[in-house]
Amino acid sequence: MLSEIDTRPFPKVPQAFNLAGHVLASAASLHKPALTILHPDRDETLTYAQLLHLTQSTATALLSQGLTPGDRILLRLGNTLAFPILYLGAIWAGLVPIPTSSALTGPEITKLAALVAPKLIAAETGISLPDHPAPILTPDLAAWSQLPPAALHQGDPGREAYIIFTSGTSGTPMAVSHAHRAILARSQMHQHWEGLTDTDRLLHAGALNWTYTLGTGLLDPWTLGATALIPAAGTPATALPALMARSAATILAAAPGVYRQLLRSELPSLPHLRHGLSAGEGLPHALRQLWRDRTGTDLHEALGMSEVSTYLSGSPTRPAPEGTSGYPQPGRHIAILDDHGQPTPRGEPGELSVSTQDPGLMRHYLGHPPPQGPWFRTGDAAVMAEDGSITHLGRKDDLLNAGGFRVSPAEIEAAFHDLPTLTACAATQVEPTPGTTILALFYEASCAIDEDLLRQCAEKTLARWKQPRHYQRLDALPRTGTGKIIRKALKARYRRPE
Repeated sequence: MLSEIDTRPFPKVPQAFNLAGHVLASAASLHKPALTILHPDRDETLTYAQLLHLTQSTATALLSQGLTPGDRILLRLGNTLAFPILYLGAIWAGLVPIPTSSALTGPEITKLAALVAPKLIAAETGISLPDHPAPILTPDLAAWSQLPPAALHQGDPGREAYIIFTSGTSGTPMAVSHAHRAILARSQMHQHWEGLTDTDRLLHAGALNWTYTLGTGLLDPWTLGATALIPAAGTPATALPALMARSAATILAAAPGVYRQLLRSELPSLPHLRHGLSAGEGLPHALRQLWRDRTGTDLHEALGMSEVSTYLSGSPTRPAPEGTSGYPQPGRHIAILDDHGQPTPRGEPGELSVSTQDPGLMRHYLGHPPPQGPWFRTGDAAVMAEDGSITHLGRKDDLLNAGGFRVSPAEIEAAFHDLPTLTACAATQVEPTPGTTILALFYEASCAIDEDLLRQCAEKTLARWKQPRHYQRLDALPRTGTGKIIRKALKARYRRPE
């Protein structure tokens, strides 16, 4: 059997469409909270009626700046109410918002602004601005709420709706143009990953500029009429358990690193919590099992990327088999391809690929043509089991050569996740002498871990040729703004033993 699964038909795409109108289609009839920003000592809540009104009036405010449909707006905002309002308000008006990380420096955001050529920059105080000629607008939701509502801009569902940047783990971040129709491809995630219903209260622990937070934390709950819960800017992971209990969160969404930090603290009783969602990086089996043991709930992982969001996952109704990421979602056409573009036999690794006809696939990278041919090759290495479940092996260019064999860094890293003092780790290859390469493990921990203990962990689960020959503690592994480890940056941190 070949590594190809076709669960079409794709979602039906109407002739005229607006992403924000789709997300808020039921808002006028809902009498409940849409969004709560969780502060340590208070909550900041918008009802669905307020969310809809502010979205429409903000669209009016943006159009009054002389903008026309198709113009781009660079968002320099934090985890505040202004972020989702400006994001949806821009799309409602047919404008194109560009979320960016508030942590980016002036030189960093200047480079990105040059790529996307915004006509306006919406910015809050204290966030670095680009050296760019576009005028700067400071959000004023109170004043904008007095404006009349703008009409919903309908149009070609394939037109540009928003732009996001890739994480840049393999080089310079790329600007990804997404169409309005992309929201329709998320419909299968609600049941086949999130287990989300209109009665849920979903708490997402990520920054709002992250596509994971935007989709899973905001757009999906609002599409279904659920309540989105977002921690205020600067909230540490140690504060999340109390916020989860206080807000009666039924679903938690976070990256594996956040779950790891939560499990290092005392967890209060969480009687409302049904399960957790994990994405952004691989979910180690040991971490999933520890979460189950501590909370009595499961974690469900999804695999995706900025270019196509999540397209395979485990779910409450079909949990991923141990060690895998899950199954292709309905309404998808996915294959694992060899170097010749053909599906591999099941059980043989290759490159994860998504149909270029998928409505959730990006329009294109800015400055590049749209994806060509039948398949968009993701750059992720994976293997499909006989039952169709898929194990992610890491980025294809991250695969390591150990003793003449290709090995996934994730497989090496999983051997060490049970160590209680280890926060995170990353495997790569280094050169102790010119022309000689060895496997190395870099790790975060409060203090150095005895190398004999590290070697014992490796020997328990890894063949000899997969075991690291070098161990090195770092205060912090190199990461992107969304928290993904940049393995390519580890070689520069290598310190030869004295």
